[in-house]
Amino acid sequence: MRIEVICTGDEVLTGKTINTNFSRLSRRLTELGLLVVRETTVGDDRVELRAAFDVAARRADAVIVNGGLGPTVDDLSQEVAAEAAGVALDLRPEWLETIRGFYRRRGRDMPPNNRKQAMLPEGAELIDNPVGTACGFAIDIGRARFFFTPGVPSELDVMTENELIPRLRAMSGIDAMVHLKRFHSFGIGESRADHLLAGIEAMDVEGRVKLGFQSHYPQLETKLTVAAPSHEVATAMLAPIEAEIRRRLGNFIVAEDDGTLEGAVLEHLRTQGGSLSAVETGSHGGLGARLAAADEEGGVFLRASSGNGAAVVAGSLGLSADASLVEFAEAARRVDGATHGLAVAIDSQHGAVRIAVADPESGFERRAVIMGGPNRARQGGVELALDCLRRRLAGAPVDERIDFEKA
Repeated sequence: MRIEVICTGDEVLTGKTINTNFSRLSRRLTELGLLVVRETTVGDDRVELRAAFDVAARRADAVIVNGGLGPTVDDLSQEVAAEAAGVALDLRPEWLETIRGFYRRRGRDMPPNNRKQAMLPEGAELIDNPVGTACGFAIDIGRARFFFTPGVPSELDVMTENELIPRLRAMSGIDAMVHLKRFHSFGIGESRADHLLAGIEAMDVEGRVKLGFQSHYPQLETKLTVAAPSHEVATAMLAPIEAEIRRRLGNFIVAEDDGTLEGAVLEHLRTQGGSLSAVETGSHGGLGARLAAADEEGGVFLRASSGNGAAVVAGSLGLSADASLVEFAEAARRVDGATHGLAVAIDSQHGAVRIAVADPESGFERRAVIMGGPNRARQGGVELALDCLRRRLAGAPVDERIDFEKA
């Protein structure tokens, strides 16, 4: 089955809004074995939208249109869909009442222009949106089944899982579940990972398992996919291959599936009854932001002191600016009563990164020069700091060279 996606909106076309909707939607469908063959971006222009609908209607089996379902004059999807299907717009009283209820629960009256969101092409299938006022809908145009979805990312995600995927799976005739296993690694690039995992797919002699990579610096995602009649069967098929990937990639794997590097660090500390305070310079606060977001319940990550130079953060730790980085890590630990202290100093202009970890037994410093410019130095430096602590907590070597540092 050929699936196309049409994304609408002047803000998307001009680049003012980054189109993350398509990347998430396409990735999710691909994981399930539903192939997206084309994406088209169109502005809020009636003629261009109609042309895009007409072309897609001739060559696709299913078309997902994202955006243009709002209450304002530049939201054109319902009108153009009705025109392309050769029908009139029809008021759906049940959805109008849903919109009114949405506002009543917030103690407000529905603005008159929201009535527009209850106007759908005659004969269209209404698709529920439990988290917003823009319902989706489906209608046949030409040879294709068109699915219209809201542009708000949170609304699109809910509609994709609850409404689109079941309909698309039914259309495609796919009865097997596609199981996805993900490994997140830091320190190796895509080519090196591909070399390390040569022959992995051949472990499944029937050729059902597929290996893929997705690089999003500073991490690399290694993916295994397999179609199977159930989750249990897929898990059993992948188990020996997963074990071999863990063996080959070794300490470079920082997390699996929905896990994160910072989450792994905090889980190690939590398991060991530990806690962490940090100090960072030259990182734009990236280290503390990641740790705080991963420890919303609190109790493990205590604090991060951040600044653009040692002199800014030294005073609050009772240090002079020329103290060693290990002393900064030890001071962060001592001042907050944490079991572990982590310090990172990044000179983004030269790519120089210094990392220190202090615990009740000792401390150490790791240095590297990260290649690729200031942004990569900051991102890579924060990642390396977290990974050094993860390795220390896991009893793994902390000085293993990474592909992104200068020899």
